[in-house]
Amino acid sequence: MDKKLYPRIGEEVIWETLDNGLPVCIVPKQGFSRKYALFATRYGGMDMRFELNGQWQDTPAGIAHYLEHKMFDTKDGNALQELAKNGAEPNAFTSNAITCYYFDSTEKFYENLEILLSFVSVPYFTDESVEKEQGIIGQEIGMIEDNPEWQVYKQMMQALYRSSPARTPVAGSVESISHITAQTLYDCHKAFYTPANMCLVVVGDVDPETVLATAKRVLPAESGAIIRRDYGAEESTACGYAEAQMEVAMPTFLVGFKCPPQHGGEAQHRFAAIGELACDVLMGESSPLYARLYSQGLINGSFGAAFDLLPGAAYAYAGGDSKDPKAVAEAILDEAQRLAAEGVDGDYYKRIVNANFGAALRELNAFESIAVSMAEGRFQGYDPYRFPEIYDDITAEDVRAFLRENFTRAHMALSVIAPKEG
Repeated sequence: MDKKLYPRIGEEVIWETLDNGLPVCIVPKQGFSRKYALFATRYGGMDMRFELNGQWQDTPAGIAHYLEHKMFDTKDGNALQELAKNGAEPNAFTSNAITCYYFDSTEKFYENLEILLSFVSVPYFTDESVEKEQGIIGQEIGMIEDNPEWQVYKQMMQALYRSSPARTPVAGSVESISHITAQTLYDCHKAFYTPANMCLVVVGDVDPETVLATAKRVLPAESGAIIRRDYGAEESTACGYAEAQMEVAMPTFLVGFKCPPQHGGEAQHRFAAIGELACDVLMGESSPLYARLYSQGLINGSFGAAFDLLPGAAYAYAGGDSKDPKAVAEAILDEAQRLAAEGVDGDYYKRIVNANFGAALRELNAFESIAVSMAEGRFQGYDPYRFPEIYDDITAEDVRAFLRENFTRAHMALSVIAPKEG
């Protein structure tokens, strides 16, 4: 086992790669009664086109999410119910790049871990159950499509990206999921749910040897192939403006700024930290721009900003409710270019860095956040616990350059959901 110590944050992480190629991460939390396990596959909503056995495959939008729904089915019933009977709290989620199955419990942890590893690695579908699930997921899609906050986000992504699968919702559409069959699900499980493409993370006061022995006993011996994915070629510019009307009292908006895609490693980790700092410096709650827009009545408490990285895509965005979304977007653009030209105040920048560093430290007590970050870091080739060194390496000039290069009109897309007329 490879034990890594992180003196600056007082943490220890244990890594072991099993003979079948599965990386296992154990984050010890001595004295905690709660234990948490996450079994993740590097397979998400954007992985619709991939190479398998020398042939490129095109699969329906929403299939990774659909597969997540069906994975809890077993020959003997339902794994969710089985885990719940043992006092565990299980769940799962699918994002653009990853699917995770997890539980936490205070008792019967190793028994629950065996159940988790078993049902995720051994699929069980029937044509009847897959067809029934189409109606359930179709209702789920319909509900979210009626949500203005979801629509304004989807509209922004489709304005930012012309061909990238980032513009396609993770759940797909009612039409796209109608093409999913039990055989399609089996094929995608065979491709992506293999030890070489997965990661097990356990957080808590556990015995590492027992965790490893459980994984070795339950999981298949074959490693599986490393899957090539195709996220398409994307232009650097965005499409400008998109608007739709829905039943809202006030316009809701998102303004996005398209950033260059990243390709893993510590460079990606650093780029993400710079992007987050840039968003906070420019339009965080303590920024001069936020205070000015708030005092002018152009934004309210719903306003927020964030930075996100997806496979082959990266973007900063902000939004909320506003009587004049275009004025807010122009103010963000103007302030970004002013900071790029004049620079960022040194004391203000230090406060933002300290706040972000503090937030990262607080996340060390959130078991789910730890587990997800470890899995994502493994898949993308960086160590999430090296964030102190990442922050040490970033300067105010890096943030200034980020604003200058990415917060431009050519990279901007404004999405608005306006009230229906009349």
